[in-house]
Amino acid sequence: MTLTHRPKILVTGASGYIGRPTTRALVASNCDVHIIGRKDPAIAGTTFHRVDLLQPKDLSATIEATDAEILLHLAWSVTPGKFWTDLANCDWVAASLKLFRAFAEAGGRRIVGVGSCAEYDWSMSPLKEGTSSVSPGTLYGKAKASVWSLLEAIGQQEGLSVAWGRLFFLYGPGEPQGKLLADAVNTLLEGRTLATTPGLQKRDFIYVEDAALALAMLAHSSTTGAVNIASGQSISVRELLEHVEAATTTTGLITFGARPFSGGEPMELSADIRRLRDEVGFTPRYSLTDGVARTVAWWRQQALIAKRPQ
Repeated sequence: MTLTHRPKILVTGASGYIGRPTTRALVASNCDVHIIGRKDPAIAGTTFHRVDLLQPKDLSATIEATDAEILLHLAWSVTPGKFWTDLANCDWVAASLKLFRAFAEAGGRRIVGVGSCAEYDWSMSPLKEGTSSVSPGTLYGKAKASVWSLLEAIGQQEGLSVAWGRLFFLYGPGEPQGKLLADAVNTLLEGRTLATTPGLQKRDFIYVEDAALALAMLAHSSTTGAVNIASGQSISVRELLEHVEAATTTTGLITFGARPFSGGEPMELSADIRRLRDEVGFTPRYSLTDGVARTVAWWRQQALIAKRPQ
């Protein structure tokens, strides 16, 4: 994805798990990338502007100074184990709407926000934009859905191009501890036993670098509306963990069935990715085997770095 025109794009959340590779993908596509946030993520080829979106000062002036055509909004609070019910979701709804308003008033032409498959009703699968019911069961999902509903209305009223990338289940290098794959890889690399459910529940997992490229391509595209960001294939958690076992060259450390399923947990969540494939032009680059192998290699490297003398 290399562009002849060098558009100016403003990115929030560039220091995050998905934000960092997405920003790198935008730089690689010859964008003039401007980042706003509390801390400079030090990504080569970008310009940083210090703004706390939850306590913004000079937000409008900063956005006007960037003269950005496109806004890609990834910033949110997603602390593992907490974000589903975190009241900070309410703060991010308000912050997102202030950001959208400031960008629209500064003359921006396209806004792409990042949502979640948690916006959908999880009682049926596969999940398709515009067809599957948007009926979230968590505060996080409700917050994301409400932001998209209002962004869509802003776009219609102000004549802006707006899109919304609904992320499914990410895995890969940089995943925070407390998430499934990060915990599984580290547990097995340390030679400890991993107690888990029978692992029969199926999910649509997508390698984080693939999801990042998909978001970058969505930002550049003319596609509007909600777009699923996923692989289009659902696999069982058991199969995923077996790939981790193979990549870590361990055997007998995973005890499937040692833990029960969580109450109300759906047995399958898969995505229809026809919009992503046909309109945005994206197809995943990494197989599950390759993605897991790259993830394990990254965690091995982190372990070596941690052991080096300071």
